[in-house]
Amino acid sequence: MITARQSRAARALLGWTQETLADKARISLTALKRLESENGLDVYETTRDQVRRAFEAHGVVLLTTERGQGVLLVHDHQKAER
Repeated sequence: MITARQSRAARALLGWTQETLADKARISLTALKRLESENGLDVYETTRDQVRRAFEAHGVVLLTTERGQGVLLVHDHQKAER
């Protein structure tokens, strides 16, 4: 499951705005704002899944360990897109 912080961090790595991510994930901007909110707003799992898939399609790996969560941008993926 993608967290609000992971989504914001992944967007920063890719240089995407919320509008860009919403478009690539094929979700509404309102749904994305709910997902990225720190207020614990309810978000459909399908929304989280679509956001995760959009990031993964552009080389972002979501990391989760017992110590926390993070994101990784895979360099090989960027080279393949150019």
